Amino acid sequence: MSPRGPKRAPARADASCVQVWIELKADDPEAVSALAVARSRLSEGRRLAGLRRARVFELSGALPAREAIEDLLHRSTWFYNPHKERCAVRVSAREAVPAEAVEQVVLVVERGGERRAAAERWWLHETGQLVEVREAVAWRLKFEMGEDAPARAAELAVLSGRRHGLLCNPNAQDHAVAAAGRVPLPWIAREPQGHVGTAGRREGSS
Repeated sequence: MSPRGPKRAPARADASCVQVWIELKADDPEAVSALAVARSRLSEGRRLAGLRRARVFELSGALPAREAIEDLLHRSTWFYNPHKERCAVRVSAREAVPAEAVEQVVLVVERGGERRAAAERWWLHETGQLVEVREAVAWRLKFEMGEDAPARAAELAVLSGRRHGLLCNPNAQDHAVAAAGRVPLPWIAREPQGHVGTAGRREGSS
């Protein structure tokens, strides 16, 4: 019988940070509800054609190859349920996010609460490697043809009254907005460093 102990993933670091995108396989009730509210109650959301939500993890540290990362994520209950959710791993900023090219992505981060200590401890036990794990929510917004998608996404991002904004509570959360094709990596780790608040930040702009 082999000795008990943590399962060791390859120690070679292929990347210092990876993004993990998790979304429900079935319709997401929270996204469906938010879409209905945006279209019926908010002027900036009247031409919102689609709204999808994903949980996004970023793992930073000495990470193994993609295949080992995917296997570890699949075995852990700290990241996702493979029976109900799908998982996509992004190891480079050059790789596409699981979104349509026309979608705008609004990242929402709980201010000071993005670290996932339990997941970090599990990873250390399984691999012997220290990593930092952060989690946020990414909303993917698709607007009707002819709409100014970046401007409308920025307006919908921050709640500022009963009739304006939707996705981020500026009293407790930070946010950033990026076109789907320009989502940075890392992204979550950059938000808590500076207070984004109601103004937010456009990624990829000069």
